[in-house]
Amino acid sequence: MRLTDEHADFRASVRTFVETEINPRADEWEAAGTFPAHDLFPKAAALGLLGLEYDPQYGGEGADHSFQMVAAEEFGRADVGGVPMALGVQSMMATPSLARFGSEKLKRDFLAPAIAGTAVASIAVTEPDAGSDVAGLRTRAVRDGDDWVITGRKTYITNGTQADWVCLLVRTSDEGGHRGISQVVVPTDTPGFAVAKKLDKLGNRCSDTAELVLDEVRVPVAHTIGEIGRGFQQQMQQFVVERMYAAYSTVGSCERALERTREYVMQRQVFGGLLGSKQHVAFRLADLSAQVDLLRSHNAAVCEAIIAGEDVTRGATVAKLTAGRLAREVADTCLQFHGGMGYMEETWTARFFRDVRLGAIGGGADEVMLQVLARMDGLPA
Repeated sequence: MRLTDEHADFRASVRTFVETEINPRADEWEAAGTFPAHDLFPKAAALGLLGLEYDPQYGGEGADHSFQMVAAEEFGRADVGGVPMALGVQSMMATPSLARFGSEKLKRDFLAPAIAGTAVASIAVTEPDAGSDVAGLRTRAVRDGDDWVITGRKTYITNGTQADWVCLLVRTSDEGGHRGISQVVVPTDTPGFAVAKKLDKLGNRCSDTAELVLDEVRVPVAHTIGEIGRGFQQQMQQFVVERMYAAYSTVGSCERALERTREYVMQRQVFGGLLGSKQHVAFRLADLSAQVDLLRSHNAAVCEAIIAGEDVTRGATVAKLTAGRLAREVADTCLQFHGGMGYMEETWTARFFRDVRLGAIGGGADEVMLQVLARMDGLPA
């Protein structure tokens, strides 16, 4: 993929946004355990970052997917993992199904404000007893006239305490497995909807991850995204986009971590010479940099396939698996080469080490990615 001068200019604007609007407040937001989404998102929206691929009639930019790839890479360069994750939920996880399958009214009422950053969106799939096994979810919606009456619990929900609406995956019939599941837009100010608690996490601490409770929440059936009973299939398509966001942003985060570590080892004196002059250190950093290049090339190939309208399930699965593993390697190596200082909270390596660990779990664990690939290869996994 050959990126253009327009992509380069766009990349520069996103990097400036990250360096001016996110990084200076990273420590403050981490300490607070949250960040002001309703303040930050409109600033991102002013640059078109929350609706890059969406129809201009709803406030989108109408750009192709390559600009989303560039934006995600630059978000990954933030000094704090929780904010890029929240931006990704808004732009590539909670809204793709709505943009693709939603009714005109749903798009006007919920997609347009999300693109404008005036409404914070969230995706509510995971449950206490149904994580990667999405088909096992238990939250139910019972039809009562023109309304759904919804009861259940959702957990590990990013943007959960600040969301104005959630894209809820819910069981709408008694059919088992993936059948009878729908996607429904649920405004969080609806009676019966509550945040049970904000969750205390190892990393990404400024992300307001929550457990949600729905107690006979009543919303119009017209809030169903797309066809009733097709929510599982729609969510699987949405997962593909989510997984590519993770892979794109991993390129940015790993690239910056390696840049910072190279700078450090070329200043640090050990045993009468620079740490960076030691062959093991130089070779290890070069090896990881090469792996980042490979992931970037794979991501670009998947991006082109997305633009061409091809099925990218395999490519996105490979990207997500590779990104989760690579981020762990990069974080561990960067911390190791910083020595004891790298283990201190005052050094960026400690936060980076914690934040990137989620990459192999969220959006589909490594083991689920391997199961998908094994089945595609004809193995009975």
